Amino acid sequence: RIKDTDKDGRADVFETVSDGWGISGDYHEYAFGSKFDPEGNMWVVLCLTGSFSSKVPYRGWCVRVSKDGKMIPTASGIRSPGGIGLNAKGEAFYCDNQGPWNGTSSLKHLTPGSFQGHPGGFGWFSLDEVKAAMGPEHEKPKDRSRFHDEMDRLPHFRPPAILLPHGTVGNSASGIAPDVSKGKFGPFREQLFVADQTHSVINRCFLEKVNGYYQGACFPFVKGFGSGNVPVVQASDGSLFSGGTDRGWGARGGKRYALDRVVWTGKTPFEILEMRIRKDGFELEFTKPVDKKTAEALESYEMKTHTYIFQGKYGSPRVDASTPSIKTAKLAKDGKTVRLVIEGMQRGHVHELKSAGVRSKEENHPLLHDMAYYTVWNFPNS
Repeated sequence: RIKDTDKDGRADVFETVSDGWGISGDYHEYAFGSKFDPEGNMWVVLCLTGSFSSKVPYRGWCVRVSKDGKMIPTASGIRSPGGIGLNAKGEAFYCDNQGPWNGTSSLKHLTPGSFQGHPGGFGWFSLDEVKAAMGPEHEKPKDRSRFHDEMDRLPHFRPPAILLPHGTVGNSASGIAPDVSKGKFGPFREQLFVADQTHSVINRCFLEKVNGYYQGACFPFVKGFGSGNVPVVQASDGSLFSGGTDRGWGARGGKRYALDRVVWTGKTPFEILEMRIRKDGFELEFTKPVDKKTAEALESYEMKTHTYIFQGKYGSPRVDASTPSIKTAKLAKDGKTVRLVIEGMQRGHVHELKSAGVRSKEENHPLLHDMAYYTVWNFPNS
């Protein structure tokens, strides 16, 4: 806790609130903390020692720090976080990076008692405080499996809410900020802005809960930052601040470090606002009224899918590729929502949708970003 008691703009009091986890000096042992959740807790995700092991307590874990400084073991399976944040409801999410047991970077939902995918920190289940908070050691995943198969097999495993295609939307997912501006930053109310350090970009993520699990779509959003984005914060006026660095890992921005601010122009871009799953396809809601002819033309859309190997080896190629068939596209009466009926959708896959042919009704504009990447874990029952 840092305080400026004499109001000169410089901190003069430094207090340790909690230091209940270990550090060995390894380059990889970062710690990322959230804002306070509705109960007053800070959520902290702790990088492993390197990519594979946990040499000191709680490396590869998520813990919560209460208002009185008590540390609460919360989730196992963390690998290499790049950032953590809360959604508009106060639920915790973090970004993990490509590596062992993480075929690609992803946005993950943190819940007490969950296993997030990497078993490298399981040794700390032997601690009494872990046994009290978490119970017995979690089941280990099968090597070279698939996320959805392990989701069905392992009761504690919570798969990534959104898989972020490596090399496409980024290479090193990092900071998270919810849009809680109530319209001061455009129409993206309560969606998450997710930064990427390597590509020097911020992506936009829409989430929905289906059968108890979060899943959703990632959309490209803003590029051109000065350095590699790590933290991202929304200010009270709705603007986004991002701090950047290329230390240790390179970044496309080109500068060693940067502090950038994104301000809404007041003009709503033509974008896919939400991509919602249906039992036989998707429902696309746009930010502006859509031209009926192009919205209902099947040639306006292309879809393909892939997934990743869930394995102890570093990363994964894209595997199990498929090409679902878009059968119908129907514009709703509101003029902004298109219902796609699709055959061949795949559970556990990223569904990559390109909507290059769609145009806005009034200006005849193409989409500012015509790509969407939706991760499917469950299909709705109705």
